[in-house]
Amino acid sequence: MPSDVKVALSAVTFVVALVLAYWHGSPIRHDFSTFVVGTALFMITAMWVFPEAGAKNRGAGRGK
Repeated sequence: MPSDVKVALSAVTFVVALVLAYWHGSPIRHDFSTFVVGTALFMITAMWVFPEAGAKNRGAGRGK
């Protein structure tokens, strides 16, 4: 995934988590606000640290 897409997705994820955690009319209980923000930060970090899943071209040249 290109870096500019990762940056945009990270920003959207963080903003949505903040809105859900701290907006007065949110469907999430106030007790879970720290959990929601922490989970969002974990997901953002995982997106940047771990590579994308995909097929690797290991068998190039085999099996004519």
